[in-house]
Amino acid sequence: MRYNKIRKMDISNGPGIRVSIFMQGCTFHCKNCFNPETHDFNGGQEFTDEKIQLILDLCKADHILGLSILGGEPMHPRNIDGTAKLAKAFKQVYPNKTIWVWSGFLFDRDLKDTEAVKYIDVLVDGQFVDELKDPTLKWKGSRNQRVIDVQRSLQEGQVILLESENEQVTI
Repeated sequence: MRYNKIRKMDISNGPGIRVSIFMQGCTFHCKNCFNPETHDFNGGQEFTDEKIQLILDLCKADHILGLSILGGEPMHPRNIDGTAKLAKAFKQVYPNKTIWVWSGFLFDRDLKDTEAVKYIDVLVDGQFVDELKDPTLKWKGSRNQRVIDVQRSLQEGQVILLESENEQVTI
């Protein structure tokens, strides 16, 4: 598995100040994707245990509210094991900080039974659709996408959207 970049202080991908990692590789190739340089699975850099430790170290500061995992496609079959490994390590060290993930895959159709979602607090799911683009939306790019409270959804056995896209999931 590979990654494209790590942002040490990101304020645009989830609430508050976060650390973000952009995984490398995506097969969706959404029209007008905001991150086309992440599509090639052979691009970027190797994702290693040392990179997981670096991310954990970057998240240590109290002002970092959580980790955001984007892409590319972090939930693609070629990436999902690495995403799960990172998410699990993060939750072991920071159980009170949140993990937000963006994926073109759908929670209820593709992801609800995966190991990775056990550790994710919020999932923005659904492919970006340029014809449904709406720059006024919070945390998502097009109207078809959903901002899902993953742990409540798993508990209740149905998709539970955040009450307000401005709210933070409390742990």
